[in-house]
Amino acid sequence: MATGALLFACALLAGVAVAQRVVTVQSGPLVRTEGSHVTILCNVTGYKEGMEQDFEWSMYLPSVADREIRIVSTAQPNYAYALYAERVNSKEITVERLSGDSAMLHITKVQANDQGLFECYTPNTDGRYLGSYSARTNLTVIADSLTVVAPAQTLSKVEGDTLQLTCEVSRTTLQHTHLSVGWYLRSPEDAASPPQELVTLSRDFVLRSGGPYRQRMAAGDLRLDKTSATSYRLTIHKLQPVDQGLLYCQAVEWIQDTDGSWFAMTRKQSEKTQLRIQPTDRDFSIQVSTDRRSFTAGEPLELRCTIEAQNVPERFFSVSWVFSSSPVAVVGPSAVPVLGPDYVAREAAGHMTVRKESTNVHLLKLQHLRPEDAGKYICRVTEREKTPTGDFIDRSKRSRNVQITVQPLKSNITVSLSSNSTEVIEGDVIHFSCSVYTTTGPLSVVWQWTDKQAAGPGLEVATIDREGTVWHSASYRERSSYGEIRVEKVRADTFSLSLYNALPGDEGQYSCTATEWLQAGTEPELTWEKIGERSDTKTVTVKTVESSFMVSASSRTPSVNFGDSFDLLCLVKPRHNPRVPTSVTWRFMPAGSEAGDEGDGEFKDLVTFTREGTLQWGKQLLGLGTRTTVDRSHSNTNFRLSVTRAGRREAGKYQCSAVLWRKNYDNSWSKVANRTSNLLGISVLQPDSKLRMLKTNQSQVYLEDSRVRINCSISSQTSQESQHAVFWYVRRPTGSEADELLLRIERSGAFEYGAYADEERLRRRVQAERLSPRLYGLTLNRAENSDSGTYYCLVEEWLSDPDGAWYRLSRESSGFTQVLVRQPEIRLQVEELESNVTVEESASIRLGCSIPSQSSRESRFSVSWYVERSDDEDNEPGDEERECVFSIGHDAVFGNGNCSPREESGPNSRLQFERTTSDQYSLTIQGARPTDAGQYYCHVEEWLLNPRKAWYRLATNNSGLTIVNVIQQVSTLQSVVCSNDSLFYFVFFYPFPIFGILLIAVLLVRFKSRGHSKSQEGKNGAPLLWIKEPHLSYSPTCLDPPLSLHPGSVD
Repeated sequence: MATGALLFACALLAGVAVAQRVVTVQSGPLVRTEGSHVTILCNVTGYKEGMEQDFEWSMYLPSVADREIRIVSTAQPNYAYALYAERVNSKEITVERLSGDSAMLHITKVQANDQGLFECYTPNTDGRYLGSYSARTNLTVIADSLTVVAPAQTLSKVEGDTLQLTCEVSRTTLQHTHLSVGWYLRSPEDAASPPQELVTLSRDFVLRSGGPYRQRMAAGDLRLDKTSATSYRLTIHKLQPVDQGLLYCQAVEWIQDTDGSWFAMTRKQSEKTQLRIQPTDRDFSIQVSTDRRSFTAGEPLELRCTIEAQNVPERFFSVSWVFSSSPVAVVGPSAVPVLGPDYVAREAAGHMTVRKESTNVHLLKLQHLRPEDAGKYICRVTEREKTPTGDFIDRSKRSRNVQITVQPLKSNITVSLSSNSTEVIEGDVIHFSCSVYTTTGPLSVVWQWTDKQAAGPGLEVATIDREGTVWHSASYRERSSYGEIRVEKVRADTFSLSLYNALPGDEGQYSCTATEWLQAGTEPELTWEKIGERSDTKTVTVKTVESSFMVSASSRTPSVNFGDSFDLLCLVKPRHNPRVPTSVTWRFMPAGSEAGDEGDGEFKDLVTFTREGTLQWGKQLLGLGTRTTVDRSHSNTNFRLSVTRAGRREAGKYQCSAVLWRKNYDNSWSKVANRTSNLLGISVLQPDSKLRMLKTNQSQVYLEDSRVRINCSISSQTSQESQHAVFWYVRRPTGSEADELLLRIERSGAFEYGAYADEERLRRRVQAERLSPRLYGLTLNRAENSDSGTYYCLVEEWLSDPDGAWYRLSRESSGFTQVLVRQPEIRLQVEELESNVTVEESASIRLGCSIPSQSSRESRFSVSWYVERSDDEDNEPGDEERECVFSIGHDAVFGNGNCSPREESGPNSRLQFERTTSDQYSLTIQGARPTDAGQYYCHVEEWLLNPRKAWYRLATNNSGLTIVNVIQQVSTLQSVVCSNDSLFYFVFFYPFPIFGILLIAVLLVRFKSRGHSKSQEGKNGAPLLWIKEPHLSYSPTCLDPPLSLHPGSVD
């Protein structure tokens, strides 16, 4: 039993522990060296998911173990105490958040006074405390005793030699630590690249090497030996040029933490040793290359001299170019060329280039070869080397001869002349392109014009010389000054001639003559020689625009409805030419304007497209200028006039007129021609009505004082912007000649009652409303019988034309609604059960009247009781005399019923009326008399309030008969006494006061004489005077029980 309980408790604790908060840090003690970088990891688990945790670090000094010193927090910026505030602000101590529930404390340079107990605390984020919220670890700071010593030196070795370097590594740490010692090589050319690992003895005493040196260590050419307790020797056999650089020794001191992981406490490097290795191969070779060896005068020549040797950047080479035993240029190790005397001017003119393309490639380039450049070219390379004794020696080599031939230049040019078109329209551009093929030297071009028949001499237009300068002839100089003629040298072999705003006189033949030139001789005596000439011709026809100029107007919609749009198109031919532009004007004559002839109407300008491309609006504006838009095509041949939401003002005749202009070369304008289009008639009509009403006929029956609702539904309408005017009519059932207007609702929402509403006093009871845009309702409140009739609505549809004027489009009536208003159905019922009642004289007679059914909940009743008495028993039925006993009206006023009772109501009345419920009435006759005998019944009248607040009688009914018999009684003493008030008070009331006064007097006399004579007392102290009264029965009324007084009851 105990074992089971223990297991249950353990399971319970385990379940609770799953949800508990747990904070963990690295287990200590953590041993670190002074000045090293210390990190402490802190994790938290078991918290509510989705919440980011904060971490607060504190420490406790061994001297004051109970005093908390705050260091840093992820939530509070000013968390640290003064002891650590400066180091935290300088970022020497920081917290790195690794995740939402993990953070790491960083101490960049740990100090000796940082030794102590470090605590990581996480504030609660779960709303309740359960688990642990902090964890601690111990940090021990020891002195840094690691030393790494190797002398700084510079060593020069020859490739293949052996190198030995020694490094002294020592430490005096008391803790158990391990050392790792390695040698590294850093390239002096790229200081940013990481060092190359040569060989390392790890903390586990395992020897390893870097990737490139792994094979050499396996071959025994790379070794690391521990010669003593502190000495480590590096040995490299068969040195290679890649071993050149900075060598240093690096040692790392490791300590194992309590979790089994190793931590590098200290890492130090020794001084560097600079190692230089001299390669053993010093030979080099030379090669000269060129694309080809045969050239034509004027072409460029490129010669490249390539030096093939080891370690070229660190060697000193001089390159000399020689042509036919004459020096051309010398390029020394500094890459500065020194030119020969015959090539200085050529290099200054940009016809020669000498440069060092790379460390081992040199270039010689000659532009525009001449015939005298043919011959042998060689490259001579000289290396200057410093010997171990400090002397310099030169070694030279020369390349093989490169034979270059230069052929004299012969002109093989061809000329091709093309134009943009052989036929252009007046005002367009005539463009010629002259292409010259197979050229070697510079070109000059001459442009000429002749007529089509070539009858006369050619007229020079312009000339382009060898330098590309354009010269216009006197005949075309003025047009060219205005930019009408443009001559260009597009490329070295392509030339163009453009004539803008072509005129009819520009028609004819155009020729392009190209001449090729070659420069001969040497400076300063240079001459140009013509080596070839070719030409080509083109004929161009200029077509005048006036001959094909025409204007036409068209429209796809000659008839539109109100609110629709229509477009008018004006087509101008030929196609637009910027130099021969067209101004187009739309004109308009409104419909109904008087005109004697179709073409003689008063047209007014609407809008004009000017020749500059701007718009100019006229005085006649369509649609107030807001619904009219104009545009034109990109080619300026189609001019469109668009009218949106057309109205009456836009109906009429439209016309398009165009004027053709020519722009002269001096920027002046000349009118060429004027054209007018055909007439366009536009009709603007009202739209077809789509108004449809719901024409369902129906009959409705209502009771008076109820609410009558009649709907008027529009099933469809012409436009969403339609507005409606609604007229409500009623047709009386009497068959009146005309339907009566009940009320009207204007499209603006204004109400106006008709004469019928005033006659029938309906203003206060009728209500019209708009239930939705297409549903209207009529409501008659407190309906009366006179409201019966046939109701219907008449709807007018109104639309607004584009000018803002409203017009009635159509009207249509709805279906008929037959309304019948009647009074409530008569359901009055009075209890008709007959009964016999026999009472004694002076008793009470109770007469009931029950109404089990009524016509309306709002009904009120007038109730009267009648009695029929018979004076002679021999009277036949129906001869009885009916007498009104009691009545109460529907207004709850006594005597206000349908009869007037003989006995008036008052405090002395024998009648008692009672209404227990709304349908139960009763009448009580007190003190029955023999004359009260007879046949009683109640007469009930049902009254209702009509909608005009007037009461009317709806129905009447009588109850069953109640036959009442009264039995007469014989007179007795008691009845005589009770019937006489004076005798009643004398017998039953006056004796009691007298008897009381007498009794009080006797008691006072007895009390005063008690102290004077004891002989008057009895044996037991009881008074001698004993009052006895005979038995007396008293009854204040004949109906109350008697009051009994017995002897001894009064003291």
